[in-house]
Amino acid sequence: MVEKPLNIAVGLSGGVDSSVAALLLKRAGHNVIAIFMQNWHDTDGTLHGECEWEEERTVAQLVAKKIGIPFYFVDLSETYRKRVVDYMFSEYAHGRTPNPDVLCNREIKFDAFLKYALELGADYVATGHYCKKEQFTDESGKTVYRILAGDDKNKDQSYFLCQLSQEQLSRAIFPIGGISKPQVREIARQAGLPSAEKKDSQGICFVGKVDLPLFLQQKLRPRQGNVVEIFRDFYNSRPAFHLETGICESYSSDELETLSTPVTYTPQCGKVIGRHNGVQYYTVGQRHGLNIGGHKESIFIISLDLPSNTIYVGEGQSHPGLYRKALKIESQDIHWIRPDMEMAPGESRDALVRIRYRQPLQKARLFRLCEGMYIVFDMPQRSITPGQFAVWYTADGNEEMTGSGVIYR
Repeated sequence: MVEKPLNIAVGLSGGVDSSVAALLLKRAGHNVIAIFMQNWHDTDGTLHGECEWEEERTVAQLVAKKIGIPFYFVDLSETYRKRVVDYMFSEYAHGRTPNPDVLCNREIKFDAFLKYALELGADYVATGHYCKKEQFTDESGKTVYRILAGDDKNKDQSYFLCQLSQEQLSRAIFPIGGISKPQVREIARQAGLPSAEKKDSQGICFVGKVDLPLFLQQKLRPRQGNVVEIFRDFYNSRPAFHLETGICESYSSDELETLSTPVTYTPQCGKVIGRHNGVQYYTVGQRHGLNIGGHKESIFIISLDLPSNTIYVGEGQSHPGLYRKALKIESQDIHWIRPDMEMAPGESRDALVRIRYRQPLQKARLFRLCEGMYIVFDMPQRSITPGQFAVWYTADGNEEMTGSGVIYR
């Protein structure tokens, strides 16, 4: 038993991760309650076409009963629609690819859900994320919270928490960050939890696996346009510096702008090879969904032009159009998990960066200018996607996540 039990609300989803998180906290002697969130009602566009949340709720109730903790239910679907789903539609409508899971954590789990938990008397919220939280006291006596990668590198989910604030972290607990997924499964089996063999959820957070074009057609109407293939010889007359390896310690603002600016294509640069139903249904790097044959290798989307409703593609994973050396984040979209480590305009520092979940950390250098943050990579990166989050960690190998930002380009 702990010396001073904490009052903790666990976001119990019906999955094995949150179930074991609740079990470990209960075993440690804390005062634990379970809260199941219903965040989505509509089944339009989902691949199962049924209300999966009803099954999830049933499993969560059985888990809570098995552990011996009170069970509560809260409907946050209206808040979720306004803060997450409407954001998704807006981003896709502007030709960008959002990450709803990141927004769900910032706006729902550690905001709307947290407020409900506090009303029930909880002081902390625990989730089944594979990440770790640490804290220290700075010279002024202020407590500073840190997010670190989980010990299971195959399941590390710190990326999804990249928009949390110090205030949110002060209320957060991640009980399974120090153990592996196989260990979590085994703990659940030994405890006889109903979720022990349950498969991991897939798709959009709380919505499930969806047919994305069909899901987006709820608000975004189809609009036919051309698919234009860009051939490799197009790049023969262009500077290749944006694909060079290595990082300079300093770049001029003009060089950073050039490095981070994608190649601009026009239909005259290539050949029309097909039609599509709207650029808003696709994303950079995508290779499925265009249904265009006649190529030895797969074709990949290398650029989306929203004004002309044109999709540009290239053949093969090594196509030059898929790779870029740098990206830009606008000033208003920079977020510091550790405000004490915030960079001032004119500063630069080495970091480890990822631009999508499960991507291995990449060596890079951050350059803070008045107009935004530029990230220059040691190696050219594949499918840098506007709307996604670039997340940076300390370069010392401690795997502490210190900030993030929405990729502008």
